[in-house]
Amino acid sequence: MKHVIALILALAPLTCFAQGDFYKKVLRRATFYAAANGGNSVSDQDIYSVSTGSLLTDVVETPFDYSLTLGVRKIARFGYENRANIFYDGTEKTYGDAATVGKYDGFEFLAEADWRRQQGKNFLDQDYFARYVADNWVVKAEYLQDGFADVRYFEASERGRLKIGKKLSLNAGVVQRISEPYGYDPLQEWLLDNNQIHYTALALEQGYTADVTTGEFFSPDGTMVANDQAVWEQVVIPQVLDDYVSEKRSELESQWLYSAVVGFDFYHYEKDFWLHSWGNVMPYHLDTGDEYSYHNFVNSSQWVDLGFGLVFGTKLTKSLGVFAEGKYNRYWNREWHDFSVGLNYILL
Repeated sequence: MKHVIALILALAPLTCFAQGDFYKKVLRRATFYAAANGGNSVSDQDIYSVSTGSLLTDVVETPFDYSLTLGVRKIARFGYENRANIFYDGTEKTYGDAATVGKYDGFEFLAEADWRRQQGKNFLDQDYFARYVADNWVVKAEYLQDGFADVRYFEASERGRLKIGKKLSLNAGVVQRISEPYGYDPLQEWLLDNNQIHYTALALEQGYTADVTTGEFFSPDGTMVANDQAVWEQVVIPQVLDDYVSEKRSELESQWLYSAVVGFDFYHYEKDFWLHSWGNVMPYHLDTGDEYSYHNFVNSSQWVDLGFGLVFGTKLTKSLGVFAEGKYNRYWNREWHDFSVGLNYILL
Protein backbone atom coordinates (compact mmCIF):
# COMPACT_ATOMS: atom_id res chain seq x y z
CA MET A 1 0.00 0.00 0.00
CA LYS A 2 2.97 2.33 0.45
CA HIS A 3 3.33 2.55 -3.32
CA VAL A 4 -0.16 3.95 -3.92
CA ILE A 5 0.20 6.39 -1.03
CA ALA A 6 3.35 7.75 -2.64
CA LEU A 7 1.66 8.00 -6.04
CA ILE A 8 -1.41 9.75 -4.70
CA LEU A 9 0.66 12.21 -2.69
CA ALA A 10 2.77 12.93 -5.77
CA LEU A 11 -0.10 13.58 -8.17
CA ALA A 12 -2.97 14.69 -5.94
CA PRO A 13 -1.76 18.33 -5.74
CA LEU A 14 -2.42 18.65 -9.46
CA THR A 15 -6.12 18.25 -8.80
CA CYS A 16 -6.69 20.02 -5.52
CA PHE A 17 -4.08 22.77 -5.15
CA ALA A 18 -6.54 25.44 -6.23
CA GLN A 19 -9.18 24.72 -3.59
CA GLY A 20 -7.29 22.47 -1.20
CA ASP A 21 -10.24 20.06 -1.03
CA PHE A 22 -8.47 16.68 -0.92
CA TYR A 23 -11.55 14.58 -0.17
CA LYS A 24 -13.75 16.12 -2.84
CA LYS A 25 -11.11 16.11 -5.55
CA VAL A 26 -9.32 12.84 -4.76
CA LEU A 27 -11.19 10.39 -2.54
CA ARG A 28 -14.87 11.09 -3.25
CA ARG A 29 -16.51 8.15 -5.09
CA ALA A 30 -13.45 5.93 -4.61
CA THR A 31 -14.21 2.29 -3.80
CA PHE A 32 -12.27 0.27 -1.21
CA TYR A 33 -12.58 -3.50 -1.46
CA ALA A 34 -11.25 -6.71 0.05
CA ALA A 35 -12.13 -10.21 -1.07
CA ALA A 36 -11.08 -13.82 -0.63
CA ASN A 37 -11.74 -16.47 -3.27
CA GLY A 38 -10.83 -20.15 -3.30
CA GLY A 39 -11.42 -23.57 -4.79
CA ASN A 40 -9.87 -27.00 -5.16
CA SER A 41 -6.78 -27.37 -7.32
CA VAL A 42 -5.67 -30.35 -9.47
CA SER A 43 -6.34 -33.77 -7.99
CA ASP A 44 -3.71 -35.78 -6.12
CA GLN A 45 -1.25 -37.63 -8.34
CA ASP A 46 0.41 -40.98 -7.71
CA ILE A 47 4.14 -41.16 -8.51
CA TYR A 48 5.99 -44.45 -8.88
CA SER A 49 9.73 -45.12 -8.62
CA VAL A 50 12.03 -48.09 -8.19
CA SER A 51 14.82 -48.27 -5.57
CA THR A 52 17.03 -51.37 -5.07
CA GLY A 53 14.48 -53.45 -6.94
CA SER A 54 11.51 -52.34 -4.82
CA LEU A 55 8.51 -50.42 -6.14
CA LEU A 56 7.92 -47.18 -4.26
CA THR A 57 4.71 -45.18 -4.41
CA ASP A 58 4.32 -41.57 -3.41
CA VAL A 59 1.42 -39.13 -3.64
CA VAL A 60 1.80 -35.53 -4.77
CA GLU A 61 -0.87 -33.44 -3.09
CA THR A 62 -1.60 -29.97 -4.44
CA PRO A 63 -3.13 -27.56 -1.90
CA PHE A 64 -6.32 -25.73 -2.78
CA ASP A 65 -6.18 -22.60 -4.92
CA TYR A 66 -7.00 -19.24 -3.38
CA SER A 67 -6.67 -15.52 -3.87
CA LEU A 68 -6.80 -12.63 -1.44
CA THR A 69 -7.34 -9.20 -2.94
CA LEU A 70 -7.11 -5.77 -1.34
CA GLY A 71 -7.65 -2.59 -3.30
CA VAL A 72 -8.98 0.89 -3.77
CA ARG A 73 -9.95 2.43 -7.09
CA LYS A 74 -11.33 5.63 -8.50
CA ILE A 75 -11.66 5.13 -12.25
CA ALA A 76 -14.68 6.14 -14.32
CA ARG A 77 -16.18 3.13 -16.09
CA PHE A 78 -16.32 3.18 -19.87
CA GLY A 79 -19.68 2.67 -21.53
CA TYR A 80 -19.04 -1.04 -22.13
CA GLU A 81 -18.09 -1.63 -18.47
CA ASN A 82 -21.48 -2.14 -16.90
CA ARG A 83 -20.56 -3.84 -13.65
CA ALA A 84 -22.63 -6.99 -13.24
CA ASN A 85 -21.87 -7.56 -9.54
CA ILE A 86 -23.03 -5.30 -6.76
CA PHE A 87 -19.68 -5.69 -4.97
CA TYR A 88 -16.11 -5.89 -6.22
CA ASP A 89 -14.78 -9.38 -5.50
CA GLY A 90 -11.25 -9.03 -6.85
CA THR A 91 -11.78 -11.30 -9.86
CA GLU A 92 -12.87 -8.59 -12.29
CA LYS A 93 -10.92 -8.07 -15.52
CA THR A 94 -11.02 -4.41 -16.46
CA TYR A 95 -8.97 -4.05 -19.60
CA GLY A 96 -9.64 -0.33 -19.90
CA ASP A 97 -7.57 0.35 -16.78
CA ALA A 98 -4.43 -0.11 -18.89
CA ALA A 99 -5.33 2.75 -21.26
CA THR A 100 -3.25 5.92 -21.08
CA VAL A 101 -6.35 8.13 -21.08
CA GLY A 102 -9.48 7.45 -19.04
CA LYS A 103 -13.10 8.09 -19.96
CA TYR A 104 -12.95 11.58 -18.48
CA ASP A 105 -10.14 14.05 -17.96
CA GLY A 106 -8.94 14.57 -14.42
CA PHE A 107 -7.34 12.59 -11.61
CA GLU A 108 -7.83 8.81 -11.24
CA PHE A 109 -6.02 6.09 -9.34
CA LEU A 110 -5.92 2.38 -8.64
CA ALA A 111 -4.20 0.34 -5.94
CA GLU A 112 -4.63 -3.43 -5.91
CA ALA A 113 -2.62 -6.28 -4.40
CA ASP A 114 -3.50 -9.90 -5.12
CA TRP A 115 -1.95 -12.78 -3.16
CA ARG A 116 -2.63 -15.95 -5.10
CA ARG A 117 -1.88 -19.67 -4.98
CA GLN A 118 -2.49 -21.65 -8.14
CA GLN A 119 -1.66 -25.35 -8.53
CA GLY A 120 0.61 -25.19 -5.50
CA LYS A 121 2.59 -22.12 -6.64
CA ASN A 122 2.38 -18.78 -4.88
CA PHE A 123 2.19 -15.50 -6.79
CA LEU A 124 1.91 -11.85 -5.88
CA ASP A 125 0.31 -9.45 -8.35
CA GLN A 126 0.33 -5.73 -7.64
CA ASP A 127 -0.81 -2.72 -9.62
CA TYR A 128 -0.67 0.81 -8.24
CA PHE A 129 -1.12 3.80 -10.49
CA ALA A 130 -2.22 7.42 -10.46
CA ARG A 131 -2.74 9.60 -13.50
CA TYR A 132 -3.90 13.08 -14.36
CA VAL A 133 -5.29 13.78 -17.84
CA ALA A 134 -5.68 17.32 -19.14
CA ASP A 135 -6.64 18.69 -22.55
CA ASN A 136 -3.06 18.87 -23.82
CA TRP A 137 -0.94 16.82 -21.38
CA VAL A 138 -0.92 13.58 -19.38
CA VAL A 139 1.15 12.45 -16.39
CA LYS A 140 1.06 8.94 -14.96
CA ALA A 141 3.02 6.94 -12.40
CA GLU A 142 2.63 3.19 -11.93
CA TYR A 143 4.15 0.29 -10.01
CA LEU A 144 3.38 -3.10 -11.55
CA GLN A 145 4.24 -6.64 -10.46
CA ASP A 146 2.92 -9.58 -12.45
CA GLY A 147 3.80 -12.81 -10.69
CA PHE A 148 2.80 -15.04 -13.60
CA ALA A 149 4.93 -13.10 -16.10
CA ASP A 150 7.73 -12.59 -13.57
CA VAL A 151 7.96 -8.87 -14.31
CA ARG A 152 8.15 -5.98 -11.86
CA TYR A 153 8.91 -2.31 -12.43
CA PHE A 154 8.04 1.30 -11.56
CA GLU A 155 7.19 3.64 -14.43
CA ALA A 156 6.48 7.36 -14.68
CA SER A 157 5.68 9.28 -17.86
CA GLU A 158 5.09 12.87 -18.89
CA ARG A 159 3.45 13.41 -22.27
CA GLY A 160 2.02 16.08 -24.47
CA ARG A 161 -1.45 15.27 -25.81
CA LEU A 162 -3.08 16.17 -29.11
CA LYS A 163 -6.84 15.68 -29.45
CA ILE A 164 -8.17 14.81 -32.89
CA GLY A 165 -11.93 15.13 -32.66
CA LYS A 166 -13.75 13.72 -29.65
CA LYS A 167 -12.63 10.10 -30.00
CA LEU A 168 -8.93 10.01 -30.88
CA SER A 169 -5.93 11.50 -29.12
CA LEU A 170 -2.20 11.15 -29.76
CA ASN A 171 0.54 11.57 -27.19
CA ALA A 172 4.31 11.72 -27.02
CA GLY A 173 6.83 12.29 -24.28
CA VAL A 174 9.34 10.60 -22.01
CA VAL A 175 9.21 7.61 -19.67
CA GLN A 176 11.35 6.77 -16.65
CA ARG A 177 11.45 3.18 -15.40
CA ILE A 178 13.09 1.46 -12.43
CA SER A 179 13.47 -2.32 -12.52
CA GLU A 180 15.76 -5.20 -11.72
CA PRO A 181 18.60 -5.70 -14.25
CA TYR A 182 16.63 -7.61 -16.88
CA GLY A 183 18.87 -9.37 -19.37
CA TYR A 184 21.49 -10.30 -16.76
CA ASP A 185 21.91 -14.09 -16.52
CA PRO A 186 23.94 -15.26 -13.48
CA LEU A 187 24.24 -18.74 -14.98
CA GLN A 188 26.44 -17.55 -17.83
CA GLU A 189 29.55 -17.86 -15.66
CA TRP A 190 28.78 -21.57 -15.13
CA LEU A 191 28.53 -22.46 -18.81
CA LEU A 192 30.94 -25.10 -20.09
CA ASP A 193 32.48 -25.19 -23.56
CA ASN A 194 29.59 -27.38 -24.76
CA ASN A 195 27.05 -24.76 -23.51
CA GLN A 196 25.94 -27.05 -20.70
CA ILE A 197 25.76 -25.81 -17.11
CA HIS A 198 28.11 -27.32 -14.52
CA TYR A 199 25.15 -27.61 -12.16
CA THR A 200 26.67 -30.06 -9.68
CA ALA A 201 29.65 -27.77 -9.02
CA LEU A 202 27.25 -24.87 -8.57
CA ALA A 203 25.15 -26.85 -6.08
CA LEU A 204 28.25 -27.87 -4.10
CA GLU A 205 29.33 -24.25 -3.90
CA GLN A 206 25.86 -23.39 -2.56
CA GLY A 207 26.37 -25.81 0.31
CA TYR A 208 24.86 -29.05 -1.01
CA THR A 209 26.79 -32.26 -0.45
CA ALA A 210 26.85 -35.70 -2.07
CA ASP A 211 27.71 -39.15 -0.70
CA VAL A 212 29.32 -40.98 -3.61
CA THR A 213 29.08 -44.35 -1.84
CA THR A 214 25.32 -44.27 -1.27
CA GLY A 215 24.31 -41.92 -4.10
CA GLU A 216 22.50 -39.64 -1.66
CA PHE A 217 22.41 -35.85 -1.85
CA PHE A 218 21.95 -33.44 1.03
CA SER A 219 20.85 -29.82 1.35
CA PRO A 220 22.99 -27.23 3.18
CA ASP A 221 21.12 -27.96 6.44
CA GLY A 222 21.91 -31.69 6.20
CA THR A 223 18.50 -32.89 5.00
CA MET A 224 18.57 -35.65 2.39
CA VAL A 225 16.95 -34.25 -0.75
CA ALA A 226 17.62 -37.07 -3.24
CA ASN A 227 18.65 -40.72 -3.09
CA ASP A 228 19.55 -41.20 -6.74
CA GLN A 229 20.95 -39.22 -9.67
CA ALA A 230 17.61 -38.94 -11.50
CA VAL A 231 15.83 -37.24 -8.59
CA TRP A 232 18.86 -34.99 -8.07
CA GLU A 233 18.84 -33.79 -11.68
CA GLN A 234 15.11 -33.60 -12.27
CA VAL A 235 13.83 -32.28 -8.94
CA VAL A 236 16.59 -30.72 -6.83
CA ILE A 237 18.82 -29.07 -9.43
CA PRO A 238 16.01 -26.95 -11.00
CA GLN A 239 15.26 -25.50 -7.57
CA VAL A 240 18.96 -24.92 -6.89
CA LEU A 241 19.32 -23.00 -10.15
CA ASP A 242 16.17 -20.96 -9.49
CA ASP A 243 17.32 -20.03 -5.99
CA TYR A 244 20.79 -19.11 -7.25
CA VAL A 245 19.48 -16.85 -10.02
CA SER A 246 17.07 -15.10 -7.63
CA GLU A 247 19.83 -14.59 -5.06
CA LYS A 248 22.31 -13.14 -7.55
CA ARG A 249 19.77 -10.79 -9.09
CA SER A 250 18.64 -9.53 -5.69
CA GLU A 251 22.22 -8.53 -4.91
CA LEU A 252 22.26 -5.99 -7.74
CA GLU A 253 20.89 -2.48 -7.60
CA SER A 254 17.77 -1.56 -9.55
CA GLN A 255 18.33 -0.03 -12.97
CA TRP A 256 17.04 3.32 -14.22
CA LEU A 257 15.92 3.50 -17.83
CA TYR A 258 14.90 6.63 -19.75
CA SER A 259 12.87 6.18 -22.93
CA ALA A 260 10.99 8.16 -25.54
CA VAL A 261 7.32 7.16 -25.96
CA VAL A 262 4.59 7.75 -28.52
CA GLY A 263 1.04 6.52 -28.13
CA PHE A 264 -2.62 6.83 -29.03
CA ASP A 265 -6.05 6.35 -27.45
CA PHE A 266 -9.30 5.82 -29.36
CA TYR A 267 -12.73 5.43 -27.75
CA HIS A 268 -16.09 5.10 -29.47
CA TYR A 269 -19.22 3.81 -27.75
CA GLU A 270 -22.74 3.18 -28.92
CA LYS A 271 -25.27 0.81 -27.44
CA ASP A 272 -24.85 -1.70 -30.28
CA PHE A 273 -21.20 -1.08 -31.18
CA TRP A 274 -18.12 -0.04 -29.23
CA LEU A 275 -14.42 0.12 -29.92
CA HIS A 276 -11.74 1.11 -27.43
CA SER A 277 -8.09 0.84 -28.43
CA TRP A 278 -4.82 2.22 -27.11
CA GLY A 279 -1.13 1.70 -27.68
CA ASN A 280 2.31 2.84 -26.54
CA VAL A 281 5.64 2.34 -28.28
CA MET A 282 9.07 3.10 -26.81
CA PRO A 283 11.54 2.94 -29.73
CA TYR A 284 14.52 4.74 -28.18
CA HIS A 285 16.24 4.28 -24.80
CA LEU A 286 19.05 6.27 -23.26
CA ASP A 287 22.13 4.20 -22.44
CA THR A 288 23.16 5.10 -18.88
CA GLY A 289 26.47 3.27 -19.23
CA ASP A 290 25.82 1.06 -16.21
CA GLU A 291 27.42 -2.40 -16.27
CA TYR A 292 24.01 -4.09 -15.91
CA SER A 293 22.08 -1.81 -18.23
CA TYR A 294 19.83 -3.73 -20.62
CA HIS A 295 21.79 -2.21 -23.50
CA ASN A 296 24.61 -4.60 -22.64
CA PHE A 297 22.42 -7.69 -23.00
CA VAL A 298 20.89 -7.13 -26.45
CA ASN A 299 22.51 -7.55 -29.83
CA SER A 300 21.92 -3.92 -30.76
CA SER A 301 22.06 -0.79 -28.70
CA GLN A 302 18.33 -0.17 -29.12
CA TRP A 303 15.15 -2.24 -28.92
CA VAL A 304 11.40 -1.60 -28.94
CA ASP A 305 9.16 -1.88 -25.88
CA LEU A 306 5.43 -1.68 -26.44
CA GLY A 307 1.95 -2.23 -25.09
CA PHE A 308 -1.42 -2.42 -26.82
CA GLY A 309 -5.02 -2.95 -25.79
CA LEU A 310 -8.34 -3.55 -27.53
CA VAL A 311 -11.94 -3.79 -26.41
CA PHE A 312 -14.48 -4.47 -29.17
CA GLY A 313 -18.11 -5.48 -29.16
CA THR A 314 -21.05 -5.35 -31.53
CA LYS A 315 -24.60 -6.62 -31.73
CA LEU A 316 -25.02 -7.90 -35.27
CA THR A 317 -28.70 -8.65 -34.82
CA LYS A 318 -31.17 -8.59 -31.95
CA SER A 319 -30.00 -12.09 -31.09
CA LEU A 320 -26.34 -12.26 -32.10
CA GLY A 321 -23.42 -10.37 -30.64
CA VAL A 322 -19.64 -10.83 -30.80
CA PHE A 323 -16.84 -9.44 -28.69
CA ALA A 324 -13.05 -9.41 -28.46
CA GLU A 325 -10.91 -7.84 -25.76
CA GLY A 326 -7.37 -8.15 -24.52
CA LYS A 327 -4.00 -6.52 -23.96
CA TYR A 328 -0.41 -7.29 -24.86
CA ASN A 329 2.82 -5.96 -23.37
CA ARG A 330 6.48 -6.53 -24.17
CA TYR A 331 9.15 -4.90 -22.01
CA TRP A 332 12.80 -6.00 -22.07
CA ASN A 333 11.70 -8.91 -24.33
CA ARG A 334 9.44 -10.19 -21.52
CA GLU A 335 5.84 -10.69 -22.64
CA TRP A 336 2.59 -10.77 -20.71
CA HIS A 337 -0.87 -10.72 -22.21
CA ASP A 338 -4.44 -11.94 -21.83
CA PHE A 339 -7.50 -11.91 -24.06
CA SER A 340 -11.10 -12.99 -24.37
CA VAL A 341 -13.15 -13.56 -27.54
CA GLY A 342 -16.58 -15.02 -28.08
CA LEU A 343 -20.16 -14.61 -29.16
CA ASN A 344 -23.55 -14.42 -27.51
CA TYR A 345 -26.81 -15.64 -29.03
CA ILE A 346 -30.16 -14.99 -27.42
CA LEU A 347 -33.16 -17.13 -28.30
CA LEU A 348 -36.15 -14.89 -28.96
